[in-house]
Amino acid sequence: MVEMGSEREKNIENNGGLTAIDSIESRWVFQDEYDSDMDSGDHGTADGDEGSMPRNELELDSDDDDDNAMRKLIRTGPRIDSFDALELPGAQRNDFDDVSAGRKILLAFQTLGVVFGDVGTSPLYTFSVMFSKAPVNGNEDVLGALSLVLYTLILISLVKYVLIVLWANDDGEGGTFALYSLLCRHAKVNLLPNQLASDAQVSGFRLKVPSPELERSLKIKERLEASLTLKKLLLMLVLAGTAMVIADGVVTPAMSVMSAVGGLRVGVSGVKQDQVVMISVAFLVILFSVQKYGTSKMGHFVGPALFIWFCSLGGIGVYNLIKYDSSVWKAFNPVHIYYYFKRNSTKAWYSLGGCILCATGSEAMFADLCYFSVRSVQLTFVFLVLPCLLLGYLGQAAYLMENHADTTQAFFSSVPSGVFWPVFLIANVAALIASRAMTTATFSCIKQSTALGCFPRLKIIHTSRKFMGQIYIPVMNWFLLALSLVMVCSISSIYEIGNAYGIAELGVMMMTTILVTIVMLLIWQINIIIVLSFVVILLGLELIFFSSVLWSVGDGSWIILVFAVVLFFIMYIWNYGSKLKYETEVKQKMSMDLLRELGPNLGTIRAPGIGLLYNELAKGIPAIFGHFLTTLPAVHSMIIFVCIKYIPVPVVPQNERFLFRRVCPRGYHIFRCIARYGYKDVRKENQQAFEQLLIESLEKFIRRDAQERSLESDGNDESDSEEEHAFSRVLVAPNGSVYSLGVPLLSDFKDTGKAVVEESISEELKPGPSSESLLSDAEQSFEKELSFLRKAKESGVVYLLGHGNIRARKSSWFIKKLFINYFYAFLRKNCRREIANLSVPHSHLMQVGMTYMV
Repeated sequence: MVEMGSEREKNIENNGGLTAIDSIESRWVFQDEYDSDMDSGDHGTADGDEGSMPRNELELDSDDDDDNAMRKLIRTGPRIDSFDALELPGAQRNDFDDVSAGRKILLAFQTLGVVFGDVGTSPLYTFSVMFSKAPVNGNEDVLGALSLVLYTLILISLVKYVLIVLWANDDGEGGTFALYSLLCRHAKVNLLPNQLASDAQVSGFRLKVPSPELERSLKIKERLEASLTLKKLLLMLVLAGTAMVIADGVVTPAMSVMSAVGGLRVGVSGVKQDQVVMISVAFLVILFSVQKYGTSKMGHFVGPALFIWFCSLGGIGVYNLIKYDSSVWKAFNPVHIYYYFKRNSTKAWYSLGGCILCATGSEAMFADLCYFSVRSVQLTFVFLVLPCLLLGYLGQAAYLMENHADTTQAFFSSVPSGVFWPVFLIANVAALIASRAMTTATFSCIKQSTALGCFPRLKIIHTSRKFMGQIYIPVMNWFLLALSLVMVCSISSIYEIGNAYGIAELGVMMMTTILVTIVMLLIWQINIIIVLSFVVILLGLELIFFSSVLWSVGDGSWIILVFAVVLFFIMYIWNYGSKLKYETEVKQKMSMDLLRELGPNLGTIRAPGIGLLYNELAKGIPAIFGHFLTTLPAVHSMIIFVCIKYIPVPVVPQNERFLFRRVCPRGYHIFRCIARYGYKDVRKENQQAFEQLLIESLEKFIRRDAQERSLESDGNDESDSEEEHAFSRVLVAPNGSVYSLGVPLLSDFKDTGKAVVEESISEELKPGPSSESLLSDAEQSFEKELSFLRKAKESGVVYLLGHGNIRARKSSWFIKKLFINYFYAFLRKNCRREIANLSVPHSHLMQVGMTYMV
């Protein structure tokens, strides 16, 4: 968004540029906006016409210099707090907001299989990994280890994630990039310079309620926006967290399946570790093969299976408490943690790497939030998952109080012999389900990062027609399978895999803690004492755990660190190359003066038809258009520059999808269309549906443009005039009627580049001027242009694709040449094309390549 004029800054400082006329819930406000689509290098006509926004607003355009302001009246909803998850009128709401009570219970049931599988299977291996690092020397060691597990589960899984982090969702979307999107929407921290002022008019954007902490929030916002270093640091934190999530998706299946299948060595004494590995490989292949059937379909099956598993955990725990030693309830006294460290010192510190495994899957609760509602996740965890987990750990500890030698397979050794095989079977089913938890979280995270320009584009399949967040990515699915098999075959010990598991989990946990802290300061604007308590306690705790797992990184768990680093560089190079390419295209865009000199025919023949020129520029004339003019013998009679742009909101409503602006004077028949999508939006339109929707939106824009011109009070024809314009305030009432305020917004415009705003706005509304000749001319102009559009549509639509590639200059640094000419070029060559979702026939496709030197 462009900076506001200095004369207005004081007036709008306290309410974000909105001058309130009425303070009731639904109110009319003036909003200042500048022509954000102006090429700063041109001194003539800007590209400025407002898009066909379907909301209650009407905007007048300026063809003057970039500093000339516009003011419009818009009707807005009440200011709301995103922390309370309230909605703007007309906003796209979460898929789960309107479901019935019975549906919420069903969703809560399904969350067992999709969200809680990972954390639910942690009793299979937590104590085994802990006691492999710090062997049991007495009952006090068992109590101390149990106390560590209980408070880790309560502090990290319950307090941090369920009670706090889940509320930092982005309209129902969770994960690292959802947090980043939330920050990008409230502060301009995105490094890709394609933001427009009109992005904030999408109903998914939220207005923050001023609070006592607002001044602090504004200072943080200004600091973030002004510092390129902080922007890069924030992006690197997000990329590191995302890399750890994907790495988690590799190690989770390996750990869960290996630990479950390892129970065979307890039930059948002759089974060897190599046989356990082969059975685990077979299970993993089956698991990833059924992933394509989707979360919703699988949720109906795995929900009951996990319900049985949690009931088994609780039941076995109660049985062991009664049979062995009920005194383990004393572990809720945290003093036993102190005694545990006092007796074991360094070994106790090593065992923290196993203790953190009890909280594995906590991040999946947040990352998989797009599949279910916050309430369903909280309800299920508090009333079913947590009690069963606590009983399960208490039962294992009760058994170990009398059987110190059985720590290598603590869970299966504690299962009563009469129900061993049924529990073994359901444990393996639960382990397979748990492996899907981080896989689905990985898919969600990759889709978000792709939409925000931080991951190469991949084919995404939506597995549910009702819930758009349920997706499947074939390439990543088989990629995760291959790496999981490598890990199972190369690291056959669950103790070493457990350490790698801890590295991946703690990496993403720490990134989430830092990002949620920024959300607390910038968006929630809560008391600084609460923020400091959150970050000091939880981040400090996670750093202690992380130091423990890093100390054992040499035992084979370094593989997961290497994998995460490779992923980080892939995402960073993609973001760096995309940013460099966009900035170069902005610098080399065509001059408006050149188009005016060429005239309406553009120096060539205008053939009947519509040409949709796809490019990534959100403003300005792409240089590739000049390449089309010099390469093709003719161009279409109507040209539309189409930019597919993702904005930092989960969903853009369909009626706000297209933003149109007129490029050049009316006779050129050149428009810009920005097709706006949220990172959660489904892009499954076919060619015909996309064309029909685009043409209908363009007709609405032309109609609205003609309506605006008919309301101009000066009566001058401004279609081709180079004269200076005077603006008037206009109002669109809720019933669709258009009125004029009768007071010019700008009179006797001077070359100062600033608008003099009228102080008084108290005049009564009255209908605008109704000159018959003016209306007749406007209607004729409108009908003529609409007829021209329909004839061009009948002649056919052709997709003009400009493939812009970048190459590093010979004088560039070696590292830059390596990144751009090899790594980025490889990723771009092998990623999915933007237009692939439309399935355009080759007969309607025309492609031209262009290389930029950077």
